[in-house]
Amino acid sequence: MVDYEFIRKKHYVEGWSIRKISKQLELSRQTIRKAISSTEMPTYRLRKGRPASVFGPVQQIVETWLAEDADAPHKQRHTAQRIYDRLVDEYGFTGSYSTVRRWVARLKGIVKEPFIPLTADFGEQAQVDWGQARVRIGGILTTVHLFCLRLRTSGVPFAWAFPTEKLEAFLEGHSRAFAWLGGVPQECVYDNAKTAVVKILAGPEREEHAWLSHLRAHYLFDSTFCAPAKGNEKGSVENLVGYVRRNALVPVPEVSSWDELNEQVLLRWCERERSRRAELWEQERQSLRALPSRPFKAARPHFLKVSRLGLVHLDYNRYSVPSKLIGETVRLDAWSTHVEIYDGEHLVAKHNRCHGRKETILALDHYLDALAYKPRATKNAQVVRELPEVYQRVREILCTKRDGYRDFVKILFLHREFPADEVMAALEFAVEQGVIHSSSIRQWLLLKHNDTQSAVDVPASLKAIAVDQPDLERFDLLLGRTGS
Repeated sequence: MVDYEFIRKKHYVEGWSIRKISKQLELSRQTIRKAISSTEMPTYRLRKGRPASVFGPVQQIVETWLAEDADAPHKQRHTAQRIYDRLVDEYGFTGSYSTVRRWVARLKGIVKEPFIPLTADFGEQAQVDWGQARVRIGGILTTVHLFCLRLRTSGVPFAWAFPTEKLEAFLEGHSRAFAWLGGVPQECVYDNAKTAVVKILAGPEREEHAWLSHLRAHYLFDSTFCAPAKGNEKGSVENLVGYVRRNALVPVPEVSSWDELNEQVLLRWCERERSRRAELWEQERQSLRALPSRPFKAARPHFLKVSRLGLVHLDYNRYSVPSKLIGETVRLDAWSTHVEIYDGEHLVAKHNRCHGRKETILALDHYLDALAYKPRATKNAQVVRELPEVYQRVREILCTKRDGYRDFVKILFLHREFPADEVMAALEFAVEQGVIHSSSIRQWLLLKHNDTQSAVDVPASLKAIAVDQPDLERFDLLLGRTGS
């Protein structure tokens, strides 16, 4: 730097020749000429890359690993950290992690992608995504799937927890979100989940799921999709998933049911967030499209044949229907939380949705007619064995007696006359008293039911009459018996 300044001053100010300057500084004339003609500050420029003394011996190995990554799943490819760990463990590499990271970036030809700030008009766009969280439901630590929707401009969020991310939950999430918002945005932005996209085509084109098209036709909104593995294109809702976990679900909620989780935890939090953005929300609300006159039915219909066991199969699980429909084809509407089974237009069964595998969901009433025809089956019938403990005690007692099976079936038929909790209470009373017979249990239920269900006005004159309790031992005297 000093030579550069010295050379230029001596030449231009004092008039020294190039030869004189070269002789005084012991520099080549070519160097002197460059300094005199240059308008930039001289810097050192590396023409050849420095030899990689530490990384050189393993460079070919790393290049091979990176080449093999082309056929590996996108999320299971080598990172710089993984390459460094393997080099240390497998080849005794002694260089630093920063050296590996620098060379991996060079070998991959990584170019940092530029990002562009995005915005939208009020009511123009909502972004949709799924996330997961852990919640205690009924004392059990459960993984819940969060359907998250956020309006792009006002930032108003909506979150609802489901047991799964299946199509029915995807549809119901939209229906609940739009109802809560009181309107519909012009478009929704998605990633490429299977519930929305059947096939990714060239560029932005997608083959949408038929049910997403049905949903759009109902609410009249448009759909756009992120490029594959480009969640940043809907970063607003990507951030919302973590925001919900950190703010609405910390500490881990302890609730008794899914309804309590959604109504008392998530929706209350969403309401607070909407209040915080009241000014922006008001402008967004006025720009949303109106809801359709009818709600969207977020259930998929399945037409299924009833097996000889009175069961229909859905997603590797079985649900019971009335035994009279054995061999018939019924329609099962699958919702995210339950299933409804129809014979024509008549609802014949409703069960909680099972999201496991190889489970059988039974209803006692569906098998009563068959048990009346085959009473001895009550001994081992699965639907009977799943009843509370008091039923098992009554079954064991009656099935040791003559015609006890038939009497037990008559007790089960009481469920068609009385509420289940009253029948169970009557059985517990019968076991306690040691009088277990269908007629006596039914009589007790009638008396109990009438006492609680129908109040009789007793005239005051009758209430005033005192009736002495009879001495029942006198009947023993008439029979010639004496007290012990």
